[in-house]
Amino acid sequence: MTTSIGSLFSHRRVPVRLALAGALAIGAAAPPALAGPTITFGEEGYLTISYAMQLWGRQQSYTSATDNGKSWDTYLRRNRLLFAGQATDIIGYYVQIEAGNEDKRGEADKEIFYRDAYVTADFTDAVRVIAGRFKNTFSRENLEACMEPLTIDRSEIISYTPFGVQGGTRDTGAAVWGNLANAKLQYRVMVADGRQGDEVARKKPRITGRMHVSLFDPETDYGYLATYLGTRKVLTLGVAYDYQADVAYGNFPARTDIKDYKAWTADAYLEFPTRAGTFTLTGAYFDYSTGNAINESPDPRLPATSELKAYYVKGAYLLPQKVGIGRLQPYFRYEDSDYEVESGLFDQQWRGVGLNYYINGQNLRLSVEYASVKFDNQHPTNASLQDYNHTTLALQFIF
Repeated sequence: MTTSIGSLFSHRRVPVRLALAGALAIGAAAPPALAGPTITFGEEGYLTISYAMQLWGRQQSYTSATDNGKSWDTYLRRNRLLFAGQATDIIGYYVQIEAGNEDKRGEADKEIFYRDAYVTADFTDAVRVIAGRFKNTFSRENLEACMEPLTIDRSEIISYTPFGVQGGTRDTGAAVWGNLANAKLQYRVMVADGRQGDEVARKKPRITGRMHVSLFDPETDYGYLATYLGTRKVLTLGVAYDYQADVAYGNFPARTDIKDYKAWTADAYLEFPTRAGTFTLTGAYFDYSTGNAINESPDPRLPATSELKAYYVKGAYLLPQKVGIGRLQPYFRYEDSDYEVESGLFDQQWRGVGLNYYINGQNLRLSVEYASVKFDNQHPTNASLQDYNHTTLALQFIF
């Protein structure tokens, strides 16, 4: 089995007509960190509209799986309209539409699609419900806000589950979650679609559970931040388990040897502000398995990430004072990925260093990052499975 890194995931999209997008733009709301216009309805209802964009320019030492020449590409990594708010004191909603990766590799006029669409019910702080399409509740890094990163972006692969929609970042279903013990303990249970399609042996629900313990300031939201920019002292330890029965065949041509999907992760996050600056250190370990189906006779859509052990560590230091008009934050990231694929062609180490410059917090931020990827066994012809490096310049704007 030989697959390029870019094809490890399939990205399913839900198209949206521009007319619908225009109708939604009449009013919508975003998370409290975003600062778009708000429209109120009655005593409890409101709607906030927000726009978020990340512009990337990347120089990479290869162009594609079949072209090992250097490339330069400028594109909209994220390009989103967000609508969120409350219908009542209990019922809320969130809609996010996107045309991301616009002009990446020359692919312009991207189709607009729903990134998220869900409703919430907050009965008490201990009992909350989300229903619709939203982030799966497995890994901390996937749950960290896209527009509140520590490094220039999340991991390209390991923090995303092998199944679900939009590259394993999201799923469609419902979750019950809440905060206990003065918000020092948080729990989540999610039931969702998981893997779908004709390749699935028997269609059964995906079940994900997660909990974390906050030892300093509590993290009370469904999503996390990758940095609080020195406004909180945080030490959070989290674990999660992901399961779906009968997701694949070990022998797909004969439709025999049915396999279950199981995954677990453990993560730790520390952010410690001091007079000398703010220190951030975080890491996670992942273990994904589908009964070793990838090394038997699986269906062609089973991703290499269905059998993977990996971890990352990342850290940063935020200077205490401004430098010019903004604040500087150098950072690093290291990943190690061990794909349990017999060819050994995917196993790799990812090393990166970068610098964030916060002009107006996360609402206006400049970043630069250099990354180097080394493979244990390089593919003889596939450039995407050979050692490479890239340098990325990024502008983030939120309104």
